[in-house]
Amino acid sequence: MPMHAQHQHAHFCDVLVIGGGVIGLVTAWRAAQRGLRTAVADPAPGGGAAQVAAGMLAAVTELHYGEEALLALNLASARRYPAFTAELEEASGVDTGYRACGTLAVALDSDDREHLRELHALQQRCGLDAQWLTGRECRRLEPMLAPGVRGGLRVDGDHQTDPRRLARALLTACERAGVVFHRTEAVRLLSAGDRAAGAELADGSRVTAEQTVLAAGSLSGRLAGVPEDVLPPVRPVKGQVLRLRVPSAYRPFLSRTVRAVVRGGHVYLVPRENGELVVGATTEELGWDTTVTAGGVYELLRDAHELVPGITELPLVETLAGLRPGSPDNAPLLGPTALPGLLAATGHHRNGVLLTPLTGDVMAEALTTGRLPEEARPFSPGRFTPSSLAPPAWEVPPFQEQPA
Repeated sequence: MPMHAQHQHAHFCDVLVIGGGVIGLVTAWRAAQRGLRTAVADPAPGGGAAQVAAGMLAAVTELHYGEEALLALNLASARRYPAFTAELEEASGVDTGYRACGTLAVALDSDDREHLRELHALQQRCGLDAQWLTGRECRRLEPMLAPGVRGGLRVDGDHQTDPRRLARALLTACERAGVVFHRTEAVRLLSAGDRAAGAELADGSRVTAEQTVLAAGSLSGRLAGVPEDVLPPVRPVKGQVLRLRVPSAYRPFLSRTVRAVVRGGHVYLVPRENGELVVGATTEELGWDTTVTAGGVYELLRDAHELVPGITELPLVETLAGLRPGSPDNAPLLGPTALPGLLAATGHHRNGVLLTPLTGDVMAEALTTGRLPEEARPFSPGRFTPSSLAPPAWEVPPFQEQPA
């Protein structure tokens, strides 16, 4: 279609999702399954932070103090993963690399061990299943671990998936469900009266929509046309990651995800079935910078080597950096915003891949009924809005089907 032809008409849909990462794609797929005419605006759908993510589904070992409400959300999503994976693989014909291999969090010195002991106590208070092991028991499970390992926590319920394959599967499932893709950037929110009404795209075309979902990850806070007090307070948090290859002579190198805190920094090694080993991840507050730095690579290799000395023998195949969408409380923003017709699905920070199944269900429910499911209510975008503007999420009037 010639460029000028696109300028002359608008596209109409029930739901426009701005952003085609795993969160935007799962929202679009679930909305389309509910019979909503759905479109996605993204220059490169299936891209985003998932291309860099390691794919640990670590509701238990990722537990941080003060994040107990988020824990409930993470666990609810982790429980959905096996059924979600089966349905998505069936719908897309793509294997997502889901593995129920478990996680081992280990301590390298007595300070780390103290920290892990406290984490174990917190996990037990939260009713989580984690088993304390001695250093010797850790090495029996994973013989490649350094002799200096002092103890660890074995969590069989923390699994993994391959985020790149997950994104590909969601993209295919969306296409098969009839989602329309506008492969260009949304540059401005459109509004009609006092409600959101779609978006203007970088190519000059317009997509008008009954409901618009802001799911652009760390870019979600930058869309023009969104009222200042409604813009989600998300920021980019940089993470650098390495991918190594385990030659067949070295397999099995690790049988499960291994993670540790080394010198105060978190490091993890995620072994994939295809022989890839992902090592991550730095956490850096550097704005929109996605440079892979010598320092970032050095720190990851240094810390990983301290944990699993044999890693230095492996071929290094890729170094990359991505941007997680951080929010003020490290938890996602899900559901209706204070602007009628505009919903958010962003701010997932470290948990985007883990929260993919739950986010799809929550957003489909909000889009079709106007209500947030119980478990998502603490994560309404209204928690960051001056209270005079934000209706409680469960009082938002439901979307009325327009007569055709």
